[in-house]
Amino acid sequence: MRKLPLSLTLLMALHMGAHAAENKMQMKPGLWEMSASSELLNLVEQIPPNQMQNLSNLAKQYGFDMPKIQNGAATSKVCITPEMAAQNIPPSFYHRQSGCEARNANRVDNRYSADLVCNSDQVSGQGKAEATLNTPESFSGKTSFKGNVRGVAVDESANTSGRWIAASCPVGKAGN
Repeated sequence: MRKLPLSLTLLMALHMGAHAAENKMQMKPGLWEMSASSELLNLVEQIPPNQMQNLSNLAKQYGFDMPKIQNGAATSKVCITPEMAAQNIPPSFYHRQSGCEARNANRVDNRYSADLVCNSDQVSGQGKAEATLNTPESFSGKTSFKGNVRGVAVDESANTSGRWIAASCPVGKAGN
């Protein structure tokens, strides 16, 4: 029954990538590769294919495609539009869908931190997200979360990172 905490780890990874855009140094617009690694993600290779399909369906309920998971890391691609980069507006559409939101956001120089608060029927609990925009083309950070996902107790953390990979995004990928 580890599939529900896994989906939260993936959500945290996307959360960090989105909020790295709020740093004073702007993220370079375009296609980014975002990754999260954790002990829980190391277990993915043991999940049977039919359960992975269920996990993929759960991710879609939260508004994103299941990232590629290999060697303990989940990797996905996210489009940061020029408008998002110029206005420092993160693609945070999935917060509302998951019942989570960032609170107490704080940034100092190129370091960002925020509390993650989830209060829905599916996900409830609290966490912390921290990131450093190392250059306009890369960030690194970490997330943690303690709460419940569909009634299952979760106490999870993940290391996160992102790197710019292209100036343009595939059609229909903005903010995803």
